Amino acid sequence: MRTPMTISLLLAAVLGGCAAAPVSGTAPAAAEKLKVQVLSTLPHDPAAFTQGLEFSGETLYEGTGLVGKSSMRAGPAGAAPSVRQDLPGLFGEGITVLGPTVWQITWQDGVAIERDAKTLAELRRVTYTGEGWGLCHHDGRLVMSDGSSRLTFRDPVSFAPTGGVDVGRDQLNELECVGDSVYANVWQTEKILRIDAASGRVTGEIDASGLLGPGERGSADVLNGIAAVPGADEFVITGKLWPKMFRVKFVPAP
Repeated sequence: MRTPMTISLLLAAVLGGCAAAPVSGTAPAAAEKLKVQVLSTLPHDPAAFTQGLEFSGETLYEGTGLVGKSSMRAGPAGAAPSVRQDLPGLFGEGITVLGPTVWQITWQDGVAIERDAKTLAELRRVTYTGEGWGLCHHDGRLVMSDGSSRLTFRDPVSFAPTGGVDVGRDQLNELECVGDSVYANVWQTEKILRIDAASGRVTGEIDASGLLGPGERGSADVLNGIAAVPGADEFVITGKLWPKMFRVKFVPAP
């Protein structure tokens, strides 16, 4: 038989248990909507099929693609490259600068080339499995895309895979690592994603549409190429076969 006091105690226990029950996980914050604010325009080689773009100091490195036209270039932004090395017989893709050396990957050839950062001379080649699209470096490791929704982490010396994260959005192309974020062009779109490098969560979506005028779009290919400007909250972006590069800020969209 339950007395009124017993019932009260049971009710208190139930209510207390409900209050102490863990709250289910909240949904992750929606990605911030951003747009491009153009600060200045720079010339760009309209024959360059841009696959990778990255600053090291004041030097802008650019890797280009297409078999028979692939190359590695370096020089001041907006000027003719000071040094260039061609990549005959291979389809060049993303690049990243690691102090005295530069890595350049290839599309379907399964080859990564390590180069001298000053002369761009080839130092060695290593092989990997799968396609190569974009490349950057973050927290002592390389981050590589292959056109899927996955970012693969690689050892910067051996190039061996060491892990990765799934972004949940495929067609990830050229990459730029900035702080704890990875910026990724989405192939065949005018969109750039800002991705948390640790979790793969998309924290920002950047609308980079409308940069080229109607007369410039005819011979141009897709947006591709993101380089963070050292010491500034700014980027240089361009595209494959684009006649211009744009120095920009990513600002909140209306």
